[in-house]
Amino acid sequence: MRSVELVYACDEALRLIDAYEEPELPAIPVPPRAGSGHGVSEAPRGMLYHRYRVDTDGTILEAQIVPPTSQNQLAIEDDLRGVVQHHLQLDDDRLRQLCEQTIRNYDPCISCATHFLRLEVSRR
Repeated sequence: MRSVELVYACDEALRLIDAYEEPELPAIPVPPRAGSGHGVSEAPRGMLYHRYRVDTDGTILEAQIVPPTSQNQLAIEDDLRGVVQHHLQLDDDRLRQLCEQTIRNYDPCISCATHFLRLEVSRR
């Protein structure tokens, strides 16, 4: 079934390209005005929420962005506790790798982009 959807998507893309007509202007000028707005969009890791407030000149006075990673933070921490509790027999390097893998299950970019995980194990 996926192959049929892929063929349809490619045909539709070609149809849209063939029917494309260049507009007179690349954009329509919009005069700025004070106000606020918000939106939600689907990101690869979940929903991305954002809200903005602008003044009469169009200057952004306030912006709040809530990425999927922050929404998943509690679940990430809970899963990490479970992984560590069930794999204490592993050496520190392997345990760190498993923890990084658990985090990448939620957000594949976070651990690679920031090299954030410093694991200190205190075994009793």
